Amino acid sequence: MKSLGKIIRSVQAFGREVTGLSPTPQHVQNSPSIGLALGGGFARGIAHVGVLKVLEEENIPIQFIAGTSVGALIGAAYCSGVSAAELEQIATRVRFKHFARWTLSRYGFASNQRMIGFLNSILKVKTFEELRIPLAVTATDFSTGEGVVFQSGPLVEPVRASCAYPGMFLPVRFKGRLLVDGMLAHAVPTIPLRVMGAQRVLAVHLKGHWTSGEGPRHLFDVIGQCFAIAQEMNCDLWKKAADLVLEPDVNGYKYDAFEYSARKWLEPLPTPTKVRKPRITQPAAMPAD
Repeated sequence: MKSLGKIIRSVQAFGREVTGLSPTPQHVQNSPSIGLALGGGFARGIAHVGVLKVLEEENIPIQFIAGTSVGALIGAAYCSGVSAAELEQIATRVRFKHFARWTLSRYGFASNQRMIGFLNSILKVKTFEELRIPLAVTATDFSTGEGVVFQSGPLVEPVRASCAYPGMFLPVRFKGRLLVDGMLAHAVPTIPLRVMGAQRVLAVHLKGHWTSGEGPRHLFDVIGQCFAIAQEMNCDLWKKAADLVLEPDVNGYKYDAFEYSARKWLEPLPTPTKVRKPRITQPAAMPAD
């Protein structure tokens, strides 16, 4: 996605504008702390790796990361010490069968139990406390609808819970709670980043429809499109907590299009990437979950 390079360079220019500093190493140290919010999107989350790769190439330091669903998975791996280049290689090999299996249950059609082994194979540490970059992983309490933000303890179960997409994956029981995908409470987790102390928040929203003009292919397209519509109608809250929103147009890729990761996927998307104009704001204090 070559167009992402232009987006990230605009972030670098934005950072210089709000700080009034030139991009020299000593000035970078004095820049406001930057938080990166990674939203969900299933296989489309591979685009997050492109964002991380260009951030590294442009030497834009990230002090905090928060992730929802696939954003939580990629964020956990990156914060544990897996480089963007390594994530790119992992993405070329990963398929649905590596982290999920079909099952018959009244709670869903698949279990993401296999994600335990998958995460243990790629994560370089096992707990939040060992991460090189502070991380927040979001999930949703199925019973209450409350957003749950994990920042301590073991990594694997919170990430697995954050990826438990309702209707597809079975809910995950952890610490006495029945948890489902974090996107219900934090579609793009910008607010947790503000709570963590990020002064500037860069949000990556994988905006795209789950169906084409021909209609849904199956039940998962119906569920996915309904959630996409609901999220789009209720995105004002998390966008207000962001200084810059990146919206790669991933409409050219279906949610389960893992096969595209096997290509040299840092190519232009079928349609241009859209950038929302940066807003320099000082958000009001955000309540912790």
